[in-house]
Amino acid sequence: MTTPNTLSDQPAAPQPWMRHWLIAAGAYNLLWGAVTIAAPIWTLRTLGVTTPDTSVWPQLWACVGMIVGVYGIGYLIAARDPLRHWPIVLVGLLGKIFGPIGFIDAAFAGQLPWRMGFTLLTNDLLWWIPFTMILWAAAHAAQPKPPTAPISLADALRQTTTHTGQTLASITHAAPTLVVLLRHAGCTFCREAIADLAREREKIRGAGMPLVVVGMSADSDSLRAIADKHHLRDVEWVADPDRFLYRALELRRGNFLQLFGPIVWIRGMLAGLKGHGIGKLEGDGFQMPGAFVIDHDLVLRAYRHRTAADRPDYVELACPLN
Repeated sequence: MTTPNTLSDQPAAPQPWMRHWLIAAGAYNLLWGAVTIAAPIWTLRTLGVTTPDTSVWPQLWACVGMIVGVYGIGYLIAARDPLRHWPIVLVGLLGKIFGPIGFIDAAFAGQLPWRMGFTLLTNDLLWWIPFTMILWAAAHAAQPKPPTAPISLADALRQTTTHTGQTLASITHAAPTLVVLLRHAGCTFCREAIADLAREREKIRGAGMPLVVVGMSADSDSLRAIADKHHLRDVEWVADPDRFLYRALELRRGNFLQLFGPIVWIRGMLAGLKGHGIGKLEGDGFQMPGAFVIDHDLVLRAYRHRTAADRPDYVELACPLN
């Protein structure tokens, strides 16, 4: 199924605030590193570390200043194009996360004075939010974008075929159909959803409702391979890499909280512990899923996920309509 793609091929442009934050980070790191290298003993004593001039501490602390200064050069390079140079931002953010963790461990062990923790405010914590927002924007810009030309549900159903060659229009015209649109095949929640459908398959069949599962992979093989592990073979599978059905059913791309909020993290860890795991990204990692009962060209019931971690009651959706 093809349709014109009206999106520009030009890469996404970074926002001015991204450059400003990275320039500020670069300047701060260079200044902090220069002062530390030039006066390691003075800076250590200012931070509450008293050590003899002959100690190895000043030399080690000067090395820390050198590392911080090198990061500053990296941030200034990244400021030229934050979305393209996101790996530099990622490495910087990881350092600003693991650094405080290491300090807290050393401080509890009595190896460093708690007074040194004040440096975490400007060295690390200050940059968490802007660096995270830059990485989010870079990831968002890197994902494939769907065509912008509108498509009706009727057209999407007529033009979409399952792995057995049937059109969705022919299936939904024969009987009300439960159509489940998943996240990308590597997503933990996609795998959990397939396991849920397999577990509830008999009840869905007992409601007399055909089941169609839609994914964003280039073909349905990867999803069917996951389904084989759960013995979910007797359903129709649809590969929708261009997300025509997703757009026709008004399923949008998720925001940060919908995809990475606390509830999503907790649910993801629980699903992982149950063996659903993580696989290769296939499709748009920002695409939200949903489940619908469709009769002919009409949506009779709809479940649009509020977060990626939502777990629909597929049996309730498939129960006989009044």
